[in-house]
Amino acid sequence: MKKLITMLALAGLALTTALHAQTADPKTELATKVVKLQQGPELDRLIAQLAGSTTQELIANWGPRLKTNVAKASQKKASEALNAELKKYTDDANQLIGKQVSKVSTDVLVPAYAERFTLEELQQIAAFFESPAIKKYQANSPELGNMFVQKLIDASRADVLARAKQFDDAALKIVGAPAAPKASQPAKK
Repeated sequence: MKKLITMLALAGLALTTALHAQTADPKTELATKVVKLQQGPELDRLIAQLAGSTTQELIANWGPRLKTNVAKASQKKASEALNAELKKYTDDANQLIGKQVSKVSTDVLVPAYAERFTLEELQQIAAFFESPAIKKYQANSPELGNMFVQKLIDASRADVLARAKQFDDAALKIVGAPAAPKASQPAKK
């Protein structure tokens, strides 16, 4: 009797699974596949950029405080400690953002792709991302991007530095020279 009930339960489960598979929207399934195929080095780089951008406000807030609140002799040590904490924060922010990728992709991108693309277009997009050339491109993309950025920086450095000097000269005329440190005067007796 127990075997019969177990067999019926398994058969029911199999039938339910088969019916669900038949009624699932093929566009949604393909959209899900396309979203998953897009995840790779470029998405990882985007996550790292987002996490890194969150550090800018922290740096802008704590950098000046370091200079004004910490004695000059202790600033190097305090700066190193802050940098270590900033690295921990960035790593944590990277993980926190990365954990949301799957949920946000499912909630936002899958329905958007299913709405905007036909079944045939989604099949073509999936085939594109599955192609060996695109996989090779994605694997090499970070290195190629870094090469490009480095050469771009090298090629524009002199012009940007010259423009920064022009800005400094103009700012000096507007704001004036930094105040000279006041000489300490001997205490009066």
